[in-house]
Amino acid sequence: MTIRNEITLASVVKNEGLAVALELKPAEVIKTVRDSGMKGRGGAGFPTGLKWEFAAREKGEKKFVICNADEGEPGTFKDRVLMSEWPDLIFEGMTLAGYAIGASEGVFYLRGEYTYLQAGLEKCLAARRKANLLGDNILGKEGFSFDIHIHMGCGAYVCGEETALIESLEGCRGEARNRPPFPVNTGLNGMPTIVNNVETFAWATAIMAKGADWFKAIGTDKSTGPKILSISGDVERPGVYEFPMGTTIDDVIEAAGGQDAKAVVIGGASGHCIPRTEFSRAISYEDVATGGSVIVFGPHRDMLDVAENFLEFFVDESCGQCTPCRIGNVKLLEGVRLLQLGECSTSYLQDLCSLGETMQCASKCGLGQSSPNAFLSIVKHFRNEILGRA
Repeated sequence: MTIRNEITLASVVKNEGLAVALELKPAEVIKTVRDSGMKGRGGAGFPTGLKWEFAAREKGEKKFVICNADEGEPGTFKDRVLMSEWPDLIFEGMTLAGYAIGASEGVFYLRGEYTYLQAGLEKCLAARRKANLLGDNILGKEGFSFDIHIHMGCGAYVCGEETALIESLEGCRGEARNRPPFPVNTGLNGMPTIVNNVETFAWATAIMAKGADWFKAIGTDKSTGPKILSISGDVERPGVYEFPMGTTIDDVIEAAGGQDAKAVVIGGASGHCIPRTEFSRAISYEDVATGGSVIVFGPHRDMLDVAENFLEFFVDESCGQCTPCRIGNVKLLEGVRLLQLGECSTSYLQDLCSLGETMQCASKCGLGQSSPNAFLSIVKHFRNEILGRA
């Protein structure tokens, strides 16, 4: 996919952020990230500096930094571009995070379908080791040793959830863990662990290089900084874009050339369907949050077909561990197919919506909690379109 507008990360001087970080105390690095107000760019939106602070406080024989590069959300491809174009910034962010929390080992968990990126990433790691940016006494910082290895995923969507990812790293089936405990105190091999998204580590590097105030000046009070988006679907110019947090959906779609859209799904298959009447809403954690996917649907699209496509995906990808997700997605898909045949009564549709709401609160992990989102929002906004089919 093409990069459609200037990405701020392209202006960050390589290794400047790490050099700045190593001149500070670990607690000062964490304070800088906290002061920036950055929230995780993977979609959950947990304050990054706070997560690092929790892990730094923990005692353990060893600590780990994990980069979640398992970009499996349908419609999301911006991390792939970051890994292709600016891998140094990602690895640099992992390294300064290791310094901040007292970790000596980093794990780069790469999506199984991204095997073709592995050679380039390994080459970048080798070059960083040669330049003393990884390994022992990094950049002459006595006592700070940190290295990163790449671990390939196996194509399981559920491993995008951080505890399922950790289970996978430990050689187990990719299934979400009960929480608490959380990874910051009981993560990989039972040790304190932070798990952050590719984009989050890249922005951490930029924050150290450019300062917390620079990042905080962009976006909104509650959603600071820029956000990189993957825009696809019925647009003239699909690609990877950067916008300040707080940008309206209307402006995002206009930039990509999708002005005649009737709906947009923000957040991928697990996201929410937003109708044209609500395009004035903002992409931010306080309004419409997203890990990066923006899928645009033109006026000719059948929204039931969209719901069916997404639910087929979730039926396939559910790990099956909990009943609400394992059975619930199957029942929702059956309901969509009845709607397509015009054989779903309004009372049964209401039962399906109640089931979706139950899944949102009763499923064990984010997969089952979010899989009904698109269906429920499509029913809410396009009820007249999907009912009464012959």
